[in-house]
Amino acid sequence: MLRSCFRWAGVAALSCMLMTAGAASAQDRAGWPNSVNIGTASQGGTYFIYGAGWGGLIQEMVGVNASAEVTGGPTQNMVLVHQGRLEFGMTTMGPAREGWDGELEVARGLQTRDVRALFPMYQTPLQVVALKRSGISSISDLDGKRVGVGPRGGTASVFWPRFFSDLGLNVRVRYGGAADQVGQVQDGMLDAFAFAAGVPISAFSQIEAQQPVNIFSLNEEEIAKITENHPVSRFVIPANTYRTVAEEQPTVALWNFAIANKNMPESFVYEIMKAVLDNNDRMVTIHRSAEETLAENMVHNTFMWFHPGAVRYYKERGIEVPEHLIPPEYKD
Repeated sequence: MLRSCFRWAGVAALSCMLMTAGAASAQDRAGWPNSVNIGTASQGGTYFIYGAGWGGLIQEMVGVNASAEVTGGPTQNMVLVHQGRLEFGMTTMGPAREGWDGELEVARGLQTRDVRALFPMYQTPLQVVALKRSGISSISDLDGKRVGVGPRGGTASVFWPRFFSDLGLNVRVRYGGAADQVGQVQDGMLDAFAFAAGVPISAFSQIEAQQPVNIFSLNEEEIAKITENHPVSRFVIPANTYRTVAEEQPTVALWNFAIANKNMPESFVYEIMKAVLDNNDRMVTIHRSAEETLAENMVHNTFMWFHPGAVRYYKERGIEVPEHLIPPEYKD
């Protein structure tokens, strides 16, 4: 059988691998879906790249077709996964908390408690890019300017307007996909693009390769003010993350988590946990931010129930799951 595996390519090879070394028996796979969709965000951001790579890993190592779906980002993903319109998604802990408590601006009163946490992804720092010729090189320079903040419901669109308000800035906020808005900066339709994504942000790298730009974020005084009022923490973007930024840059960041609808089979989710967390080297080849996709970083979820398949994974690896994060449907 192994010889025949090497004679085939593509799907045939994958099927053969699953037959010979299958991670789960036919009985274990009872009730598994034939395919799943992963809610990401707009193209040009880290979510879409990470989600597409994660989906590819599911297909390769778990044997279920998985597709990355463009969405409005973390806020919308909480709603879509809760409703079962997406099987999986990605969210940031700020919007996730608001969804959990029924405080999302897009769905007031809807507690998204059919969502279950899976694994930690990475931290999302907030940054801004502007053309160098604009003279915009600091947050205070954005006063009175037209600034893109990504799609409605995304982390950037939720937090940047709040930050601007806290800092007393009158910013004309505009919404749209990351790739579209960075293009609008290049065309002069926007003065700057303020975003939130795992670094390096692909849209920033794209514009940096084409025109001279300033990439910047909050200063220490602004960080102190922001961290007092919002569920973010100080974060340092490493030097040389971008080709033209040789120094470290302080900013603020939020943790991201993969999520699933509570009705996904436990054994299926368990195999996905293994595929992602036991193969961190593969995830890092998808995007450098996955260096933080480590089981021990699950401690950064403090309120959302973990999926039973995730609880099983963590317990088997000796990681304690706090009692208040174990879902009602979990059976030991």
